[in-house]
Amino acid sequence: MTVVELDDGRTVVPDNRWDLVGDAPTTAPLVSVVIPHYNQPHQLALVLEALTAQTHPRDRLEVVVADDGSTCPPDVSVWMSRLDITVVTQEDKGFRAAAARNLGAAASSGSVLCFLDADTVPTPDYIRRAVRLPATAPDALVVGRRKHADLSRVAPGSVVEWLSEQRRLQPSHDCEPGWLVDAYDRTSDLLTPGWDGYKYLISAVMSCSRELFDDVGGFDPSFIRYGGEDWELANRAFMMGAVFAHEPDALAWHDGPDWAERPVPERISEKNAEALALAPLITDPAARTAGLRYSIPDIVVLVSTDGHTAASLMHTIAGALRGVDAAVWLVGETADALLLRLAVHDSRIRTGTPDTSTLSRCRFVVEVTGPVVFADDSLARLTAEVAPGECGRVTVDFDGSPSASVTVASSRARHRVRRWAAHTDVGDDELLDRLFGVRRVRHSEVEIVVGVHEPALSW
Repeated sequence: MTVVELDDGRTVVPDNRWDLVGDAPTTAPLVSVVIPHYNQPHQLALVLEALTAQTHPRDRLEVVVADDGSTCPPDVSVWMSRLDITVVTQEDKGFRAAAARNLGAAASSGSVLCFLDADTVPTPDYIRRAVRLPATAPDALVVGRRKHADLSRVAPGSVVEWLSEQRRLQPSHDCEPGWLVDAYDRTSDLLTPGWDGYKYLISAVMSCSRELFDDVGGFDPSFIRYGGEDWELANRAFMMGAVFAHEPDALAWHDGPDWAERPVPERISEKNAEALALAPLITDPAARTAGLRYSIPDIVVLVSTDGHTAASLMHTIAGALRGVDAAVWLVGETADALLLRLAVHDSRIRTGTPDTSTLSRCRFVVEVTGPVVFADDSLARLTAEVAPGECGRVTVDFDGSPSASVTVASSRARHRVRRWAAHTDVGDDELLDRLFGVRRVRHSEVEIVVGVHEPALSW
């Protein structure tokens, strides 16, 4: 696996290797700071004042305050002479931070988006540190470092001095949520994120390129209560080829304690509501511990019906669905007729092609041709081969049999190749190999065999 240079000089890194990104671009990118806001005049004043002291060039910085229907619209007139600042507003229909962030991003023009909450105050070097990776490697989704303090008595005019004093007084990990500190340490700042790295991407201190944000579709506006929208975005972005990174030098201070330390009266019910909203959208098995099936599966299986009889197709489908969170799409001119002959009422068996929502959230895509028969754990063993840090695609070798083929690819590999293939001088297959690697395995190693076209179904 190797770094791939785009035609504009930026970098596409292999797998999640953000550590291979070179120096920041010599010309500072235009950065759009998007701040969702709701009835927080004092906290917003602290954030805006802190943004006037950034080391990132001020003429390469714009600020969009996305107001979520506050009782009194935010007054930013004090900062208009020092910041390029815009206010956009949406109607108050309850907590809609996801939609507000999308609204702010749509009203901005920077090549890098830097999301800061209205109660999260950036240190002077925050922007410069947070945008280095997205400006150079446009697949990067970066989370900064978040500390907590009571800023209720800090005046806007003294917040920069307060930030400087905290830098001198605070030990390295003081005032930080322990669960985040442990996760970043365990994953080497998300260099090795695994499948659950999305849980450590916090939208209050999140940055990415506009290209990535637009390609993944922004935040999901269906989230209309506190929590979950950042995990959903991060997970979807990862499935679509994003590179996770934690930038510990991009430090911001959150006014008040972490949610885990707040006096929330219905803590269990609040977390349950978040989990129920995420489970249909996040295919990570850790998000689906109840064992239920959802419309969006973990594994998309595309089965060509060419050359199949109804009996052989039944065997292929049954093996592909056995023991895994999968759904099968039958592809080919005979798909509808064969499904009708099968006479099954199983919502996991469909015809046509998966929709965009499914392909942007599943972890794996399997393509099957011919009357193959899967053992109980065949797909589980194949998908383990295309995990983060492994490879992007596995092809099963049937010893030269032309009647069967099985390939398993990670969604993140497929999407990253799709996004950048037109910007390089290499083909899709070579690009996938360079960015993720490809492997071949013998069919006997994963217990997949070529079946017969008309197997006996009697008992």
